[in-house]
Amino acid sequence: MTKDVIVKIRGLQAGQDLDGEPIEMITKGEYFFKNGKHYLLYDEVMENETAVTKNRMKVAPGLMELKKSGLVSVHMVFEEHKENLTQYHTPYGTLTMGITAHEILLHEDEDAIDIAVDYALSINEEHTADCNIKISVRPQGKSNFQII
Repeated sequence: MTKDVIVKIRGLQAGQDLDGEPIEMITKGEYFFKNGKHYLLYDEVMENETAVTKNRMKVAPGLMELKKSGLVSVHMVFEEHKENLTQYHTPYGTLTMGITAHEILLHEDEDAIDIAVDYALSINEEHTADCNIKISVRPQGKSNFQII
């Protein structure tokens, strides 16, 4: 895998007061592999916002960590069959979020990394949604993803 990559993230949350519509983002990013873990660095701009949120993702079998800093700030840890609590800082206040990963799949080959995570999300100790996220990483120039 090359350093310069295209990252496609597709997420779905289904639960109370959620419409179950998938959210998709495609962006340029940087990739590197260190100490048996895959790292992705990419920027994200929230809908109707101009501020950039920096993302740093670390992935290994059975584990995914995502650190966001910017408009929102959070360190999310997804470990299979374990609940992890974190503080989700937004411009509107801070929420205590629980993440219980049921399954984390990692598929890698020379020119592709695919990650799938199924997890339950709770906010302030109340189950909020059942979620899944799919991440596809391809080298720039070898991807058919269209950056939006």
